[in-house]
Amino acid sequence: MQSEPGMSDTIISHNHGQWVEITLNRPDRLNSFTDEMHLALRSALESARDEGARAVLLTGAGRGFCAGQDLGDRNPATMEGPPDLGHTVRTFYAPLVRLIRSLNFPVVCAVNGVAAGAGANIALACDVVLAAESSRFIQSFSKVGLIPDTGGSWHLPRLLGEARAKGLALTGQPLPAQQAADWGLIWKAVPDADLMADARALTQKFASGPTLGLGLTKQTIQTAAVNTLTDHLEVEADAMKTCGQSADYAEGVTAFLEKRAPVFRGE
Repeated sequence: MQSEPGMSDTIISHNHGQWVEITLNRPDRLNSFTDEMHLALRSALESARDEGARAVLLTGAGRGFCAGQDLGDRNPATMEGPPDLGHTVRTFYAPLVRLIRSLNFPVVCAVNGVAAGAGANIALACDVVLAAESSRFIQSFSKVGLIPDTGGSWHLPRLLGEARAKGLALTGQPLPAQQAADWGLIWKAVPDADLMADARALTQKFASGPTLGLGLTKQTIQTAAVNTLTDHLEVEADAMKTCGQSADYAEGVTAFLEKRAPVFRGE
């Protein structure tokens, strides 16, 4: 894999043509975030979007996905005063979550090993999460007197319900990958040896699919949380109008009637 020229080595970005694989690359620190790494990841995602990628795969180097914030960078004992963690969230974590959710194509996350704190919640911001069976999701914030940020306090109750969300957040208890899948927190747990092959195959499938429709599917599902049914039926109608006028829909119907595999262009 090669990073893009000028990109920080805390992120590795590999362009596969229709899709981009992005790897968090601080394995000696369990890929915990620094300010530099935040900016590099956002740059890699923005480059994928701007250069016409039709899907992205996000994963971590080494034995874990991401341990969240590198606490060495936010240690009150080494600072002149207490850190402004609200500023950290507003400047780094919130923009990252908003960016992932705004991308009009699927973002697949392959969780290899531990996903803790903000690392767990970055995974939950992605569209489809596959996790190695040995992986664990840990809302570790309570262990250091914090609240689940990076969208965690928003995603957890919506995916799991209030009881399980509070249980995970208040206890910091590790959630094994298979249980996370059984509870509906993630899409699927897979054998460790199969994780990257399965994740790459899925990302490739998305990237060669009708990505205009896939992107609109992502956006309509995300907006459902804040819409009434009546309003959301209008959202669906608008999206269906756009899809129905697309080249992908015409190709999909033609291929179905001609009993052949469709060739989608994402438009």
